Amino acid sequence: MSLVILPVKYDVIFKIYFADERNIEFLTDFLKAALPIPAEEYDKITIVDPHLIRDFSDDKLGIVDVKLKTKSGKTIHIDIQVAPLPYMKSRIAYYDAKMISEQLGKSEDYENIKQVISIIITEDEFIPNSPNCHHRFTMYDNKNEVELTDIVEVHTLELCKVPAEQEDNHLYNWLRFIKAEEVEELEAVAQRDPILRKAVATLMELSDDERARMLLEKREMERMDDSVQRNWALKQQAVEIAKAMIADKEPVKKIIKYTGLTKNEIENLKNAN
Repeated sequence: MSLVILPVKYDVIFKIYFADERNIEFLTDFLKAALPIPAEEYDKITIVDPHLIRDFSDDKLGIVDVKLKTKSGKTIHIDIQVAPLPYMKSRIAYYDAKMISEQLGKSEDYENIKQVISIIITEDEFIPNSPNCHHRFTMYDNKNEVELTDIVEVHTLELCKVPAEQEDNHLYNWLRFIKAEEVEELEAVAQRDPILRKAVATLMELSDDERARMLLEKREMERMDDSVQRNWALKQQAVEIAKAMIADKEPVKKIIKYTGLTKNEIENLKNAN
């Protein structure tokens, strides 16, 4: 029986793989390929708790997939999303703001704030008005082409836009590794670079681990349950809107337009009343 790969693009596998201290060389090599920061920053990398600090007990809990500190104290966090996530851009802004604020104690000066870098990896399209798979965002004045600050820097990597072939691009190789779902795809990546050959061999070993496979299956079941619950909630919301529009004697075509319900569903709601 051939080995079935556990794709790194699934968040639970991504965490197991890249947040493992034993795989720090792979994480470092990926970061060097993705980020334009000095190589010496990676001389000392510390993987830290991925939970964001809550200032108050009722603050929203934030969890990223991988979070680390570099030699000079820069914070880098990686978040990977296979399924589209509503309000993803707002979530990025919130997480980055939290990572800035958690650096400051009561007596700290603003000048001590270290750079926060986000790497957002998505399988679906995230930046629709660009064909490129990699983007870098900072606080930037587009009109005058001046950067205010890069204290917060966001990198987006869209797996759906990775080209079928690209030579002499190490980030491209890593993205092919992350999105690979078949042994053949990984074997092709392994031929491109010695460290990727080692990374592929490590993933093959992980894919043969029963515990990792069970974690992925559990995560996928949770994802499906979340999707079902979300769809049910949206349906209920549409029903309530339709009931209100029926009460206001709105035409059926208009109710269909604003709720997405079918004509039969709307007629059933009318009859129920």
